[in-house]
Amino acid sequence: MKYVALPFQEPRRLSFYLAMEEFVARHTDEPDAFFMWQVEPSVIFGRNQVLENEVNVAYCREHGISLYRRKSGGGCVYADMDNLMLSFVTSEENVNFAFNRFVNMVLLVLRKLGIAATGTSHNDIMIGDRKVCGTACYHLEGRCIVHSTMLFDTNMDHMLNAITPSKEKLAKKGIESVRQRITLLKDYTTLDSVEALKALIRETLCEGERMLTASEVAGIEAIEATYLKEEFINLL
Repeated sequence: MKYVALPFQEPRRLSFYLAMEEFVARHTDEPDAFFMWQVEPSVIFGRNQVLENEVNVAYCREHGISLYRRKSGGGCVYADMDNLMLSFVTSEENVNFAFNRFVNMVLLVLRKLGIAATGTSHNDIMIGDRKVCGTACYHLEGRCIVHSTMLFDTNMDHMLNAITPSKEKLAKKGIESVRQRITLLKDYTTLDSVEALKALIRETLCEGERMLTASEVAGIEAIEATYLKEEFINLL
């Protein structure tokens, strides 16, 4: 599997990386491609979610947390530079098979760290009874895109205040709060940084690199513009 690299180091907006997934799926011929990314404080919510039901918009605006909608389903996620976002683009068209492949790849990495992680029927990755990595997927013609958030570390105050799932949703999972449901990878490993985790993931999962060109980056930016339209963000 090739690692898709960018010709620059500085982080972009979360919308850029969603567009990058689409670009790789639509305009490259790699059967399997993978990349990792980090963003400044952001909330990303699912295709079918109502923004106001899932996000404390006032808190996000007060603390400079950006809001984005993705094209996959699933729940609301807070991300920042202390956790890691993973993107897998595959020519496997069956969504369930794509999910299964991706989850097994992440489990391989965690077990290499000596962590007895497990996958669930909802494609979450658990350490004990707490989630360390959640996944979502959507299908394009001839391709599947799977993406996830690996909680190495995070600003817990922002996570707990920016995301506001209903009490009913939490009750269905048998918990009272978001904090009760999640865990941080840093508490289970001697790896001392997200950069060390990135190096291990890439070494374990990828062979070779596909460097994007300046013109391809421009193509990503053109797709990104569609994610930034107010009518898309406030779709529902």
